[in-house]
Amino acid sequence: MRVTLSNLALFVCATLAAPAPNATTSTQETRSLDEIYEAAVAEGGVVTLWHGGDEKTQQNALKAAFEKRFPKMTLNVTVDLSKYHDGNIDLQLANDNVYVDSVILQTLHDYPRWKKAGALMNYAPLNFDKVYPQFKDADAAYTGLFIIAWGLSANLNKTSAVPTAYEDFIKPEYKDKLILTYPNDDDAVLYQFDIILEKLGMKWFDALLANNPRWVRGTQTPGTILTNANSTSVATFTGSYSFTDRPGASFALPTDAKFVSWPQTGAILKKAPHPEGAKLLHSFMLSDEYQKGNGRWSVREDVPAVEGHHKILEEPNTDAPAFAKWMADRASVERSRFFYEDRIGSAQGLSPLIDNL
Repeated sequence: MRVTLSNLALFVCATLAAPAPNATTSTQETRSLDEIYEAAVAEGGVVTLWHGGDEKTQQNALKAAFEKRFPKMTLNVTVDLSKYHDGNIDLQLANDNVYVDSVILQTLHDYPRWKKAGALMNYAPLNFDKVYPQFKDADAAYTGLFIIAWGLSANLNKTSAVPTAYEDFIKPEYKDKLILTYPNDDDAVLYQFDIILEKLGMKWFDALLANNPRWVRGTQTPGTILTNANSTSVATFTGSYSFTDRPGASFALPTDAKFVSWPQTGAILKKAPHPEGAKLLHSFMLSDEYQKGNGRWSVREDVPAVEGHHKILEEPNTDAPAFAKWMADRASVERSRFFYEDRIGSAQGLSPLIDNL
């Protein structure tokens, strides 16, 4: 183990210190999906994906859609917190023992350093040319594959209206009825709090704390608990936004401060054991079929917005490219994390992947 950890430390230091390559080459995919499929089946019919998330089942829909479209393929998906996946990818790279094909993570600051280390395959999937330039690497080492965004949500069986502003969450009627993800446990939630405080100030945060929210781990957990009829929790602003309401959950976008959005970004490891399978997966995820049917904003410029909304870069109250810039300043992120931890305490409870919530 000492050798393994030593290798990891050396690798991480090298990725941060290494100069950028002088020249890069990328492969622009010219084959059809069916032609890539044929090559992936010949390779073994398997692709191994590590995907960021906080519930084991979060990518079941992707697995089902991929395997339905390509019935001779098996998509092995492991969901874990991006902040844990990236360290384990570093370990594989440090020990020259890569067994993952594709990584799709929230930790956007990892991709430039992996590229600098020569760990990523420069591959432009089908429709890569249609992805917003702000969401992709110019050399095709990585690209945004879909958009994640936080929104406001409430259970209308327990309250009369969905909050439409962050200011609503400090109203007296929400005392002891809010459920929120620890900002010091998830960088995207941390960023949301930073944005709110920048606009509404510490007075808002103090008032929020006075309302005694319930703090939990994981961004799916608030929504799960909200829908529980036996729960006293009524509303949250630390979960994914949905274009359509669901049983026990209605949604809105805030009007008084920006909401967080970002391109969940993917790359293929250069030494991936199943490169054709990974190419098929990324090309599928940028296809019309997936971009128009996954219930999210698209990373592609040419895909129309969902009715009642704008394309992601035209949404007036969010800045999807800004998240990557914020994530890149790790010193600032750490200062912010410890500020909130000092106020609300360290994250308590089991990992959201095993807490059965």
